[in-house]
Amino acid sequence: MVKIIPFAAVRPTKDKVSLVVSRSYEDYPTNELNATLSYNPFSFLHIINPGYKFHHDISGERRFSLVRNRYLEFIEENVFTKDESPSLYIYKIKTRKGDFCGIFAGASVEDYQNNSIKKHEATLQTREELFKDYLKTVGFNAEPVLLTYPDNAEIDAIITTVTKEIPEYEFATTDKAVHCLWKISNLKIIDTIQQVFKKMDCVYIADGHHRSASSNLLAEELKSNNPDHTGKEPYNYFMSYFIPESNLKIYDFNRMVKDLNGLSKEEFLIQLDEHFRIENRGDDLYKPSKKHHFGMYLDGEFYSLYLRKHYEFSNSLSELDTHILYITVLKPILGIEDLRNDNRIEYGYGKYNTIKMKDFIDQGKFKVGFSLFPIKVDQMKKISDEGLKMPPKSTYIEPKLKSGLTIYEF
Repeated sequence: MVKIIPFAAVRPTKDKVSLVVSRSYEDYPTNELNATLSYNPFSFLHIINPGYKFHHDISGERRFSLVRNRYLEFIEENVFTKDESPSLYIYKIKTRKGDFCGIFAGASVEDYQNNSIKKHEATLQTREELFKDYLKTVGFNAEPVLLTYPDNAEIDAIITTVTKEIPEYEFATTDKAVHCLWKISNLKIIDTIQQVFKKMDCVYIADGHHRSASSNLLAEELKSNNPDHTGKEPYNYFMSYFIPESNLKIYDFNRMVKDLNGLSKEEFLIQLDEHFRIENRGDDLYKPSKKHHFGMYLDGEFYSLYLRKHYEFSNSLSELDTHILYITVLKPILGIEDLRNDNRIEYGYGKYNTIKMKDFIDQGKFKVGFSLFPIKVDQMKKISDEGLKMPPKSTYIEPKLKSGLTIYEF
């Protein structure tokens, strides 16, 4: 059973919404970040980067408190307003790659704890604790967790009906995407959607493992400090965007390594031969077209690496290409054990990531790069169902959601 709740969102006013919403803070290169902060006083970036106002970098608890202050200022200045009644929100993004459509709602911390919300990625305790402290101080979620659910005809029909109406918002962003938001405050429709989710065994985290883990930590802390805890308090939920599985897009991450761990090119290729059938493609750009096929760029040439048929699998994780590359190449040959913290490895993603990988290697920034076939939703689900965890940077998932469009206060 999956529990979702409506919430009274804090939202930008209609005349400012396109100016307020932002990408994730880490997505901005320095020059674009500075330009946005300099010329757009309504950007949500001013809230999450409060030190800009003082021309000073601020971190830790001081930054968290200032984030809270900037947020309250946006409310006082009527940049944000709060809806009068709890609602669900249908959000549609129209992009050049396709359209995405889902529902903003509160997801249950209890569901996270009992595995009705399933995970596929390991989290770092230090990041969980840091973000928990951040949430506790600022008092809101502004960037939703992306959850995916099995396609459902009843929910599809409701979304189709609601989205025929005039949206609360319709605006474009500089990436040429069009964003539309509809508010569902009709109690009967809300109840119908809630009942459909109650019939589901589980939903899956597509993106936002640290955000959901931190919300869980915060709920446990506030619960322990509240002798009158009822389970209905807002901190028992976290803002999420629920999207059907068929509408989820998963792309690959490339791996780029700075050296061959002391091996010559010839020695490296000989060691690869144990698990892969290797074909030199010369300067023909090669990208894998199926799982267990890998692309490699080394010393100005592309290679195809086909996993040998005698390779044995033991579970769903062992069949995952990011895990296979780690077990057969990155760890035993290149000596990379910690995929999160080893500074010899970096990751690339995006439409042109293979070309970018080639450019970086040609420039001498890296020695070798690997391209992989994207993971499928069913693979992600199987790993979650078996209680296993993918290697970091196994999936680049879209849609990427804007910050500051809807805010959940707790």
